[in-house]
Amino acid sequence: MKLEDLVKTINSRANADPSESWTAKLLAQGPEKCAEKFGEEAVEAIIEAVKGDERALIAEAADVIFHYLVMLKSRNINFDDVMKELNRRSNKSGLEEKEDRL
Repeated sequence: MKLEDLVKTINSRANADPSESWTAKLLAQGPEKCAEKFGEEAVEAIIEAVKGDERALIAEAADVIFHYLVMLKSRNINFDDVMKELNRRSNKSGLEEKEDRL
């Protein structure tokens, strides 16, 4: 699956019945809940990375990506804009880019 396909799925489920769609249920609870859920999944991924459980980390990484995209949707942030920002940054080293933001 491509990330763009997952974005399309999230967008298509955004207005579904919250009793029938996890995506719709999260979005109905607002951006704060979406951000909280993303944070929970990120912490779980960190724990699995530290533990070294590859299969668990893969599962948590999938959760992180999904909930990150739902969080963006909750704030009407277009995934393409995130990709454009990454593309803009690709012209310089990460260290140089980070220094420019300070």
